[in-house]
Amino acid sequence: MCGICGFISKRNISLDLLNQMNDTMIHRGPDDRGADILQGDDGYHIGMAHRRLSIIDLSPKGHQPMYSPDRRVTVVFNGEIYNYMELRDILSPYPFVSTSDTEVIIAGYLKWGIDFLDHIHGMFAIALYDRKKAMFYLIRDRIGKKPLYYWYQNDELFFASELKPIMECPWFPKKINNQILSRYLFQRYINAPESIFENVRKVEPGMYISCFMNGNLEISGKKYWDINEVYHRESENEVHNFHEAKEGLKERLSNSVKKRLVADVPIGCLLSGGIDSSLITAVAQSLSEQPLKTFTIGFSDPDYNEAQYAKEIASYLGTDHTELYIDESEMIAQVRSIPQYYDEPFADSSQIPTMLVSRLVREKATVCLSGDGGDEFFCGYRNYELVQKAQRLDKLGAAAYEIGRLSLGGTALNSLYPAPMRKIAGNRDRETQAQLNPDRMLYLAKQMVAKHENQDNLSCQYPWESKYQVKNWVLRSMLLDMETALPEDMLCKVDRGAMKYSVETRNPLLDTNVMEYSFRIPQKYKFYRGIEKKYILKQLAYDYIPRKMLERPKKGFSVPLAKWLKGPLREQLTAYGNSDFLKRQDIFDHAFTGRLIHTYVNDCLPAEIQDANIVRFIWGFFVFQQWYEKYIKT
Repeated sequence: MCGICGFISKRNISLDLLNQMNDTMIHRGPDDRGADILQGDDGYHIGMAHRRLSIIDLSPKGHQPMYSPDRRVTVVFNGEIYNYMELRDILSPYPFVSTSDTEVIIAGYLKWGIDFLDHIHGMFAIALYDRKKAMFYLIRDRIGKKPLYYWYQNDELFFASELKPIMECPWFPKKINNQILSRYLFQRYINAPESIFENVRKVEPGMYISCFMNGNLEISGKKYWDINEVYHRESENEVHNFHEAKEGLKERLSNSVKKRLVADVPIGCLLSGGIDSSLITAVAQSLSEQPLKTFTIGFSDPDYNEAQYAKEIASYLGTDHTELYIDESEMIAQVRSIPQYYDEPFADSSQIPTMLVSRLVREKATVCLSGDGGDEFFCGYRNYELVQKAQRLDKLGAAAYEIGRLSLGGTALNSLYPAPMRKIAGNRDRETQAQLNPDRMLYLAKQMVAKHENQDNLSCQYPWESKYQVKNWVLRSMLLDMETALPEDMLCKVDRGAMKYSVETRNPLLDTNVMEYSFRIPQKYKFYRGIEKKYILKQLAYDYIPRKMLERPKKGFSVPLAKWLKGPLREQLTAYGNSDFLKRQDIFDHAFTGRLIHTYVNDCLPAEIQDANIVRFIWGFFVFQQWYEKYIKT
């Protein structure tokens, strides 16, 4: 777990600038740093830099950039390759000089070329330069656990694990990508390949970018692992016996956890007391000869607290458990650090407890296992119940839509429908039906953003559901979440929050073999009888932990945003929502947004936009303005 950055350019860029870029990510790698500028053909200079958090092979032999013996191949790498020991045996003719998994990347590339990606399993962002072929690759892992940005302009490319190194470039134009702002406010994150800046892209999960230096820099991208393709391939071989499916999952998950318990530094588990983290902890403890370190944070407010459940499970499993109860002032202090560590706008407020639990982990461990991925791959979110109901009512909605187009005395009949009926009747777009259609939310997201000349805003939702070619809306919604919210919200939240405190998180449920096997498990074993979500994962957890300890409503990491925004953050929010400031900023619709903020903080929202979720938009706006104040405003 580290940070990487660099460039391809014909400019004579100094090593000092490269080191300056690299050092903006010291939190990602406090143990070592390396940087080099290589001379390529046709006048190109290739800068490659690395900040190291030492996990495997703590010796200087793991230093990066790392080179092949003949210096043909150079690599900087962020992440972990979990099957590197098996690959070492296969690649044994290669003259390994370390026990680092980075060397396996070089050896694998020399044997298989870019197809080495079919052989490695793990979480990674890789930059690889092949001097002989004048080729440079930017590579992101299958599900997008590790971030990777790039800026390509005027025959020049910069790349980095975060945006901060790219922003260090003196000629980088900080032009905000206005077309994604409505979607950001609606979704609370920015989905790949887009970023907050016009000319900066994110490498998509399961993709690599090829850069060929042939007089001009030629760039192309290719998917080497695609959720949709993998789902259809694997689901053709479904496991129809429940016991067989459960045992197959158990075997793969156990192997996944075992590989993630390998490190040369202390390891622990995040334990919230929910199904996913409890299962991962139980499997890990069953494989460990010593009590495993587990960590949880608690809140004094019982509406948000689950620490007592985690403590009960830790006691049952016999782990070395650490819990910390945090107060409101500690959480608000974290709010101020969001722009520094989430260096593009990111407004999933559970980032705050994520940072706090990572701080706790760092006191005793450098690596921790988490349960991320269980909800998306095994049908855990509450929203899936609503999606199921919407599909059941779709024929009624279609009829109501046609009837609603008629008028009575000059009044459209659909205007007389109650709100739930209007929602069902209006959900006619086949490309977004499984995302439902929260009209008030869409209205707010669109109205808050100023319209610029030639601005073509992206849809707030993701209008591509037909590509999945599945009739079941819940399954369609799960596949969409795997491609969007999982990598760019859930995994981004954990990556940035943990790396703030130089902690590596590992996700056993997102092992390649576990993900692919999950597609062989019929949907009826995940959403049992359309009533019990995450059924097969729960049944597996009950093999380790008594059912009564796990059967309770899910809470998740939540924080009292409304209380904060109208309390300790009110003055700051009011300043951000000042109409004159918004007019000068020219990003948000100054009249609408200024009025929205004013009425929100004074508890007088107009009836047409009153909604329990209004706080999500206010928080997204607040986080954006904090980011803007740090990186754009001078």
